[in-house]
Amino acid sequence: MAPMTGTPRELLGPGGLVLDVRGRPGPAALRFETAEEGRRTVLRQRERTVLLGGLTGQGCCHDLRLHRLDGYRSPLPPIASSRMRSAVDWAHQYARWLEGSDATPLDDGRWHLARRTWFEPGVWSADLVRDWPAGLLELYCGGGWHGVLPLRRLSPPDAARVKAYRKHVRDGTLAPVLLWWVPFLDGWLILDGHDRAVAALAEDRTPPCVVLTRLPDEDAWRREAEQLAEGHRRHSARFTGTERQRRALEEGYGAVLAGLPYEPSAVRTWPLTGGTPAWEVLARAAMFQFPGD
Repeated sequence: MAPMTGTPRELLGPGGLVLDVRGRPGPAALRFETAEEGRRTVLRQRERTVLLGGLTGQGCCHDLRLHRLDGYRSPLPPIASSRMRSAVDWAHQYARWLEGSDATPLDDGRWHLARRTWFEPGVWSADLVRDWPAGLLELYCGGGWHGVLPLRRLSPPDAARVKAYRKHVRDGTLAPVLLWWVPFLDGWLILDGHDRAVAALAEDRTPPCVVLTRLPDEDAWRREAEQLAEGHRRHSARFTGTERQRRALEEGYGAVLAGLPYEPSAVRTWPLTGGTPAWEVLARAAMFQFPGD
């Protein structure tokens, strides 16, 4: 797939922007393929399978049993120490690198990149999947999983590369980890920076991150805006509160309306060729390679 050139951007100030990707109708190079109405999942990078997932359980509560395979390739180039010590707007830099990569989840649509340095408690501790290659995600019930899933084996904290990054953590010059928000997993995949994440955690710090999030297409958020506007008109016509309450109502409506274009959207998936039988073939091959899982 040819790199994107001249991708339209919406600048959101330091540390944030929206890419309006065009000319990549999909399937994306890094993509989810599903069968059995989403109960069987494959993550592929080009033609290589890097993750298999299968849902268990009924009703609203499911567990996702997953198995990752070696071979995942970062969409970003290696980042030299000298570059980390220079003044870089990492969200914009990562956007430029993603535009030129043939290993990304980017397809046609709006994509948000933004710095993030704070996460809810547990995201980088209890809900970081440290096991390899197998894993278990408890989805949906109790608010979902809401954790971080590495796409390659994490290095030990005393590995040479991690030790070098730990100095950057202490100096405040560590390049951020690149995460991909995947709503149906209720969590993030690490696209780049596995060793940098380990280094930050070894120093008792939350890894600095840039998060890649798919946003709704313009026609989708405009339809929702029209529905909200109609509901707001009906509510305003019946409103009997004070003028202060009316101002608060209008301010709240304005805030919701302004945020619609930037709400996370579902990640696109593609049908798995061959359906469930093809998934089972892949699963048997993985279990043959890792018989202990």
